[in-house]
Amino acid sequence: MTSIIGYARASTEDQDCAIQEAALRSAGCALVRAERKSGTTLEGREELTLCLEFLREGDTLMVTRIDRLARSVRDLEAIVDKVRERGAFLRATEQPVDTSTPAGKAFLQMLGVFAEFETALRRERQLEGIAKAKTLGVYKGRKPSVDVEAVRAMREEGVGASEIARRLGIGRASVYRVLER
Repeated sequence: MTSIIGYARASTEDQDCAIQEAALRSAGCALVRAERKSGTTLEGREELTLCLEFLREGDTLMVTRIDRLARSVRDLEAIVDKVRERGAFLRATEQPVDTSTPAGKAFLQMLGVFAEFETALRRERQLEGIAKAKTLGVYKGRKPSVDVEAVRAMREEGVGASEIARRLGIGRASVYRVLER
């Protein structure tokens, strides 16, 4: 017996997967897994990994849209390869993606290219915004995570790098970077 396994993803904690989950259930998913993780990488996507492990011959992995699955062509291809290796298929409820058909496979590849393009544009806009904020003196970057004065003071007292790192809760490499300046 084949199963339809649903996967829902939201990028941030303040976003909700409820609408995706409802759409997947109404599309016939026997099981729906959801997570809040960035789609720009496959790292740390435990629910996706679990869905891929659940897949058996003839099963379907279903998403609402391909961008919920991956944001790069490389990641999308890796996921599709895993689905194919398990003898399963990929479908989307809101897009004509169905890897059991040639047209569905072609559409999937086009969507992957557009998702990657959209991510690159978003990153470009973000960098432009940061550059503009820097010229206006608004953007200062993130706050330093290392208390430089504390590192130097401890070093002057003869405390070693490992002990400084332990006391301040930072990495030894951070201690060395401060001391090299």
